[in-house]
Amino acid sequence: MVWTLWWVWAGAALVLGILEVLLPGFILLGFAGGAAVVAILMAIGGPIAAMLTGSWQLTALVFALGSLVTWLVVRRVIGVQRGQVKLWDKDINDN
Repeated sequence: MVWTLWWVWAGAALVLGILEVLLPGFILLGFAGGAAVVAILMAIGGPIAAMLTGSWQLTALVFALGSLVTWLVVRRVIGVQRGQVKLWDKDINDN
């Protein structure tokens, strides 16, 4: 099954990251982060990777949670733009 391969998830993260550059909006960046989380967990190996490759439901859950957390972090770091107009409270020439 193709969803059990870590490099497929890494490729999906890369493609989604590139699409985010072409279609900005920070939505695809969250999905790219979720795919990267799944790829990293599968590449590390161990019991977590065994659980992820054994259950597509758990893989989808980790992808969804990773996407949500990535989107929230990006939203917090970059912030919400309420408008494009900057209102100045203070003039540079005021002493």
